[in-house]
Amino acid sequence: MSGDVWFAALPDGERGMAAARLLRPWATETIPHHSGRPWLLGSWPPGHVTVGAAGDRRIAVIGRCPVTVAALSECAGRLWDIGDVERIAHSLHGSFHLLASVDGSVRARGSVSGARRLFHTRVAGVSVAADRADRLAAVIGSAPDERLLAAHLLASPLPYPLDDLCVWQGVQAVPSFDCLLIDADGRARTQPWWTPPEPYRAWREGVPAVRSALTAAVDARTAGGGTVSADLSGGLDSTSLCFLAARQQARTRPTGAKLVTLRWQSIDPENDDAAWAARAAAHLPDSEHVTPAPDQWPSWYSALTALTGDAVPTDEPGPWVRDGARMTALCRLMTDRGSRSHLMGGGGDELFSTFPPYLHDYVRRHPLAAYSRIRRQRAAHNWPVGQLLRQLADRGTFGQWLSAWAESLTGAPPPSQALVRSAPSTAWGVGPRMPTWATREAVEAVRDLLREAAATAEPLAAERGQHTALACVRTGGRGLRQLDQVTSRNGLALTAPYLDDQVIEAALAIRVAERSTPGRYKPVLAEAVRGIVPDDVLRRNTKGEYSTDFHVSLRRNLPALLELFDGSRLARAGLIDDGAIRASLLGVHPTPEALRSLGSTLGNEIWLRARPAPTGPASATITEGVP
Repeated sequence: MSGDVWFAALPDGERGMAAARLLRPWATETIPHHSGRPWLLGSWPPGHVTVGAAGDRRIAVIGRCPVTVAALSECAGRLWDIGDVERIAHSLHGSFHLLASVDGSVRARGSVSGARRLFHTRVAGVSVAADRADRLAAVIGSAPDERLLAAHLLASPLPYPLDDLCVWQGVQAVPSFDCLLIDADGRARTQPWWTPPEPYRAWREGVPAVRSALTAAVDARTAGGGTVSADLSGGLDSTSLCFLAARQQARTRPTGAKLVTLRWQSIDPENDDAAWAARAAAHLPDSEHVTPAPDQWPSWYSALTALTGDAVPTDEPGPWVRDGARMTALCRLMTDRGSRSHLMGGGGDELFSTFPPYLHDYVRRHPLAAYSRIRRQRAAHNWPVGQLLRQLADRGTFGQWLSAWAESLTGAPPPSQALVRSAPSTAWGVGPRMPTWATREAVEAVRDLLREAAATAEPLAAERGQHTALACVRTGGRGLRQLDQVTSRNGLALTAPYLDDQVIEAALAIRVAERSTPGRYKPVLAEAVRGIVPDDVLRRNTKGEYSTDFHVSLRRNLPALLELFDGSRLARAGLIDDGAIRASLLGVHPTPEALRSLGSTLGNEIWLRARPAPTGPASATITEGVP
């Protein structure tokens, strides 16, 4: 199926029917409540929505989950009330939205990472939920919020807690850890459905749970046979998924199961990803391996004008546009070979690495062990002692860190450790800066958002290491969601098994300090896939570096980038100085860090240019109450 994939959920009642009439012209599918009134509307490919029913109770799973109608109907039969659905859902695997309809009320939630998100607004006097914010915005005639557009200029996708804000005025995002409850009268409220696990397990004790969850996550993508594709970059994350998928495909070979891998080649001869990917591919002789030559694979920042000439596929701005031409090539190469689902390794770094803030917790919980580890890492990386000690001594709260971040939005970015001796930050996070081309008004808008958040926001976990991991998981989920919106429009669903709820739970239940070990690369993941991934592939302890690709791509596409920011929509909105960004593009950049904000600004600009003028939907294609 090509075109936007989306759904909306409505309460059961006359007002819900009125809201459905406003949404219906965009929809090609509908699923009713027990009453016959519309419950779910939208457009989706076959197999994307599974509904189980028992009496007046309905459960819907929307996304990648191998549950059957019969099994889901049995679950619906065990529902005592609408809040009981999480107990029943515990056995479900994959990446999906979970919805229930009981006695006219609706309960809906997405996924922990935010790869599956929900939004809601008032339509025809009732609350309506949807997985795409722009669909709701179109119905109520909403415009983008310029304060949020300013925040999308930050050097990374919206970080927590700004990621719980919606770019469309009048449309609210449901926080990733919350569900949405809509009663029969159309009133909505949110409540938590998920609590992060306490990191209590030793890493060896946690490995079996990670192996089980990750295996089930990949099996959820390969269930039913057919062709599945996957990245094979040479890194441990994507390589592990390829071997897990190949093992499952081998079991279902009679159904025509097939694995196709994709590896694009860096133009840097020193990048060793290619050698490790080739080693892995040699162990997968029954799979098809696609490796476009460097001159056959688009560079970053290619074909930007093509993106501005069509309705943008994402419901919010994002830095994915840097890879827009590559996403088009990916879809073509994989769908031509029969794939409708593509696996990527996103989430592996977030779950199976440790981030520097964990040292702040570790030194307090286990000072002797922390001292030994810090001493080794400081010697290896040449960290300045005084700077590191000052950071470890900091006792600032999360709110205080947000306030400090608000004041440092225009400060110099952290120096590259490749150029300057610098200890990594052990604060609650590394607050991304506003780019040098942002206007004073844009900076003040983001500063106000951060100050407002600082007054009430709580960290995602009590300790900095766990909080940082969760924040990074959410950033990864947001990025995956946008990329999936791009590729699904072209018939290829993009999935990341590491970002499934049960994989996240299993990984984050392991003690933060034990998720990495000096001298070993991602030991938890390596042990979890041992026996599935060959030992000679697991020996890798390096990671590919792509600075050369960045510089070549920038030089190759510089004229198009300069033209794009000539008469910029962001400049017209008073958010950037287009002269300043053009000067920066023409400057000298020893490392990609100097232009880290380019991707976000570029995504913002193209999103604004490609937003279609508000129009009514094309046609009405379904009938009231007809499944």
